[in-house]
Amino acid sequence: MSLHDLTATAQLNALRGGEVSSRELTEHYLGRIDRLDAGLGAFITVTPELALEEAIRADKRIAEGEWAPLLGLPIGIKDLYPAAGVRTTFGSAALAGFVPPEDSWTTGLVRRAGAVLVGKTNTAEFGATCYTHNEVTARPAVTPYDLGRYSSGSSGGAATAVAAGLVPLATAGDGAGSTRTPAAACHLVGVKPSRGLVGSPALVSTTVEGPIARTVADAALLLGVMADSHFAYGIRKPLRIAVWTETGLEGPAHPQAIHTVERTADLLRELGHDVREVEIPAVCDEPVRLALRKHFASSVHAAVSTLVPSDDRARLLPYTRYLDAEGAAMPGSEVLAVQEILEHYASKFLAAFEDFDVALTPVTNGPPVPVGHFLAEGVEAVADSMLAWSCYTPWANFTGQPAIALPSHVDEGLPYGVQLVGRPRQDAELLALAAQLEDAALWQDIHPPCWRP
Repeated sequence: MSLHDLTATAQLNALRGGEVSSRELTEHYLGRIDRLDAGLGAFITVTPELALEEAIRADKRIAEGEWAPLLGLPIGIKDLYPAAGVRTTFGSAALAGFVPPEDSWTTGLVRRAGAVLVGKTNTAEFGATCYTHNEVTARPAVTPYDLGRYSSGSSGGAATAVAAGLVPLATAGDGAGSTRTPAAACHLVGVKPSRGLVGSPALVSTTVEGPIARTVADAALLLGVMADSHFAYGIRKPLRIAVWTETGLEGPAHPQAIHTVERTADLLRELGHDVREVEIPAVCDEPVRLALRKHFASSVHAAVSTLVPSDDRARLLPYTRYLDAEGAAMPGSEVLAVQEILEHYASKFLAAFEDFDVALTPVTNGPPVPVGHFLAEGVEAVADSMLAWSCYTPWANFTGQPAIALPSHVDEGLPYGVQLVGRPRQDAELLALAAQLEDAALWQDIHPPCWRP
């Protein structure tokens, strides 16, 4: 058994028990990154000197009897979130040299919890796409199960890193599925917490940070640190679970998306839960699709206006420039109208939760897609192409509900995931249900070919 075979929780126990040192663990992961990442695109920046300094310091603290939740554990931080003194590019070539003086709030919590920062994971430019392909790195983030397919985005690098055994845990962020779809593409657990649980809730932001991990326990461990809290989770009663596979769009559900839900629903029934098939509470019709595109255009425009000097904007990706221009052309009244449409859309989902505790859906409408797929028809078609594949995830961002992506199965070498969405602020209950499915063997402990190089 290699060190990366151990879960994050098991590694922490080994660190505290003196069975392994943080330096040994960190060198193991840095070696794997050095050997494997050129073909994976998991990291934008690797920090070997800093990581070894932090590991040596962690070993000293452990020897002195100190305790912290992540003390000595290597970790990757998504490159949308600043780390003091470490290059942070936001996935943009226009910011390739930016080094922030301070940690972001959540990064600070993770680092103060004793984690060893081995690097910043690859991300889509300003988190704008459900694929991770930018001009900062030599190659896009790909799923380790098929190096010709994206690991999704915008947290693609985080998922690639954990799935390939380059780190035991990684932070992520989810504005429309950006934690959950990468988790599904890489046979991992990805958590989008309730709005406001992690960090400070912005009035119009749908994005919330969360963990990507191999197990529910590991995800709960990192989520507790990111939320500056602790999750004691358990199920005290059978849950009422609604199931749908409808996409909400004109196109049909992929057969494997349907299969993920059917096999999970059967298992939930065996576990004693009340599982009912329902119609999707709201469809993603043309006004909603247009509102979604304009919402993200305004978000990208705000990021570009704040972070990128006007002289450097020619270095932005074509799709980012397209969204920036669309966002710049929107008057304030249109931004408010967009929010009203999306709030009405979200309210239909929230109303449906008066009758059930959890929703069960696919994560993605099909397997991880080939590199270049979303840009095949030009920038004007990117938004619709992304939504056709990731149609099951955005609604939970607008309702603010907790959601978790879990592995389902691997078919012909490609992973598929299933999504659970809980009532607002019922994160612990959702984690408990996920742990119950994990214990009942919803998914197997499968690894990609690079796990054993």
